[in-house]
Amino acid sequence: MRKEHPCVRLAATDLQSSPSVPEFHPRRRSRISREHPSELGEQLLLPLHQDEPESNVVTNQATWWTTVEIMDNSKNRPSLRVTTAIRDASRRSDVPSAALTLALAGVPVFPCASGGKEPLTAHGFHSASNEPRQVHQWWSRMPQANIGIPTGSASGLVVVDVDVHRGGDGFRAFSRVTEMGLTQRWAWLVRTPSGGMHAYFAATPGVEQPCWSVPSRHIDFRGDGGYIVAPPSAVANPDGITRRYSLVTFGRDAGTVDSVELNHVLAPPKPPPPRSGSPTSMPGAGSSPDRLASWVAKRPEGARNGGLFWAACRMAEAGHDFSQTSQLLGDAAQLVGLPDAEAFRTIKSAYRIASRLGPSDTPGSRPGPTRPEGVAM
Repeated sequence: MRKEHPCVRLAATDLQSSPSVPEFHPRRRSRISREHPSELGEQLLLPLHQDEPESNVVTNQATWWTTVEIMDNSKNRPSLRVTTAIRDASRRSDVPSAALTLALAGVPVFPCASGGKEPLTAHGFHSASNEPRQVHQWWSRMPQANIGIPTGSASGLVVVDVDVHRGGDGFRAFSRVTEMGLTQRWAWLVRTPSGGMHAYFAATPGVEQPCWSVPSRHIDFRGDGGYIVAPPSAVANPDGITRRYSLVTFGRDAGTVDSVELNHVLAPPKPPPPRSGSPTSMPGAGSSPDRLASWVAKRPEGARNGGLFWAACRMAEAGHDFSQTSQLLGDAAQLVGLPDAEAFRTIKSAYRIASRLGPSDTPGSRPGPTRPEGVAM
């Protein structure tokens, strides 16, 4: 007879005492006003009317399995057990139990910094595990750690990240691509601490779906080579307030997303760029923050930190405040694999140097280096 591991007993405790998550109705997402774009985010996340039926993809009682299947391959969608685990994990008040809940359903997880997104494991998201003993060991040592989930083939999940920045948000762009039929098959939606949204989809079987970013549309894609922070984790915002990731609703027709077509719609292909040896391959003086972020998000290994430092100097020169720069360029740096803490230190260093040197007096004079280290001119 198989002996039950103590981690299983911990995760399978009665969930009735956990705070409930309000149910939301996915059909409401189609009622989006074109006249009031500032309200698009809230309209995507409107609550369920009491007289409308609940989603049919979750159950009212947690169940635990010995055979793990993350995907329902017959329908290309996350399995019911994973969907249920996401629901149950988001209801838990303590993160260690939530991490075990996900692991026991087969979802690989790893610890991230408390109040942040930086991985705390030696190999980052590559260390993710769904082995209960490992997960129990991690959160026993770091009970305040947030929960990270690798995206892409590692977990069977990919995420469309709708950002909210001072300069705008991605809800209008998400609404547009949803109406085009590109993003309507999300499995569930999560509200992020910044007020943005994570739309989860099943990863396309047998297809590599790398991460990408379209800063001008405030949309990121988290796939192979990336990760996301999951509920009920909490992150400190630039305003000093710590907020949680919270589950909003489940979809009725969960499935995959064509990340290549989505990228082409949001950022239509442009003419081939000049050879890497040409100075014009870099953003010019006075480039917009979105262009600088897009450039940082394309830096190859060996040129990432230098490129980030250079772009941060340009934003400091243009008078952008530190919080805006750290959020915009920090997100771009994360897409190419720079840890949050390293990116933050680099941007802070750029602002410190730019402040010491002062603003430029001529168009050709810039604070900080005029040529990023490790970046081909």
